Amino acid sequence: MSTPTGFMDYKRELPADRDPLERIKDWEEFHKHFSDDQLRTQGARCMDCGTPYCHTGMELSGGASGCPVNNLIPEWNNLIYRGLWREALDRLHKTNNFPEFTGRVCPAPCEGSCTIALIGDAVTIKTIEQSIIDKGFEEGWVVPQPPLMRTGKKVAVVGSGPAGMATAAQLNKAGHTVTVYERADRIGGLLTYGIPTMKLDKKVVQRRVDLMEAEGISFVTNAEVGGNVPAEQLMNEFDAIVLCGGATKAREVDIPGRDLNGVHLAMDYLNGTIKSYLDSNLEDGNYISAKDKDVIVIGGGDTGTDCVATALRHGCKSITQFGTVGKAPLVRDNEKNPWPQFPNVYTLDYAQEEAKALYGADPRAFSVLTKKFVGDENGNLKELHTVQIERTVDETGRRIYTEIPGTEKVWPADLVMIAVGFDGPEQTLVQKLGLETDRRSNVKAAYGQYKTSVDKVFAAGDMRRGQSLVVWAINEGREAAREVDRYLMGTTMLP
Repeated sequence: MSTPTGFMDYKRELPADRDPLERIKDWEEFHKHFSDDQLRTQGARCMDCGTPYCHTGMELSGGASGCPVNNLIPEWNNLIYRGLWREALDRLHKTNNFPEFTGRVCPAPCEGSCTIALIGDAVTIKTIEQSIIDKGFEEGWVVPQPPLMRTGKKVAVVGSGPAGMATAAQLNKAGHTVTVYERADRIGGLLTYGIPTMKLDKKVVQRRVDLMEAEGISFVTNAEVGGNVPAEQLMNEFDAIVLCGGATKAREVDIPGRDLNGVHLAMDYLNGTIKSYLDSNLEDGNYISAKDKDVIVIGGGDTGTDCVATALRHGCKSITQFGTVGKAPLVRDNEKNPWPQFPNVYTLDYAQEEAKALYGADPRAFSVLTKKFVGDENGNLKELHTVQIERTVDETGRRIYTEIPGTEKVWPADLVMIAVGFDGPEQTLVQKLGLETDRRSNVKAAYGQYKTSVDKVFAAGDMRRGQSLVVWAINEGREAAREVDRYLMGTTMLP
């Protein structure tokens, strides 16, 4: 324990972010950093409770509770309090291959299940995690650690997102020869194309990729397995294959006017901007621009929020984000949303904070159902029609949306992004390999085992579980590597 009364002596604090009106002028990360002394104080708030739910990753009521990779949070909080940064880094890497990613983009379910959150404000776990790994790189402590010997076994990993990278890192550590295939022109999956640069600088991703290459992992880009790389080739050349292609099939909407010019899928919008920024600092113009447009984002999740932030940086005329759920309460409802579930409370994410600073109000419209898109005589979007709804859940758990008469509204709109989730993995490779799927079209493979219906083929991450968090993808990648190692060697030392 750092100090028995730390959580009573010190208040929760977070480093200040860059001013919203300043940061929307660029694409740089928006978080600032604490000093070592400030982090030591925040680490002192960890009370080393008898049953630390913060690192007991599980799913409660459909959401994550605690850390899915089982980070030993009280231990590295104590090490930070004692000034033992190098030891804290080693402890962090025991459970998490990529704390520089989770420390930036994870929603921190660990903080939602922090014991102190029962009576006050949780420990600033996520900030401390990011600070440990960033200091590790700054001090030169994070260096390549190739295995001392090779097993002679070859493994192909399809997809270079967080699940694929975690799988590759662990299998390489076990001494297997690993090749990662990525269909995009850059490694990283959704870490590169999917999460905007202001949340996750791509130099941070490339830094880890370079490290993994130095450890002996091979990365092949512009390689679509099942496309320009035949699936049969991998089956013939490798001793095992791990599918980590993600849940990239975007969910569509059945709304009249969907085919109008100006209505786009969110990931097409985000990825076009990211690629253009990385290729040319947006000078090539190869992206969907929101400049001087009335923009509406349909979808209240992280992807929709990233669309809001991107549109603001493009210089949109106005921005509104629709969600079908009602506005969350200001404080946790302990009956419907008890600890240690992730707290469902009203907050402003970074993009809503920026929009509010620029336009004076939260850009979100709650309990809204889009009825139709309307265009002009040239087929260009000009407006969007909505109605307010009431959402209820019946005894079977099915969501029921009831329109409220008299709440119809027309919104001017030049550009709409659809960000209503994903419908599982794309099916081309799945079908070519003859894999069984579940009722949601995900690759069928039991959690904890990761074996598919085809011998020597495994699946992990969103491709197996459906759309989820980066930290769950890392969890599954690590566990799948363990099972592949067991399959190849008959036993395993991987965690």
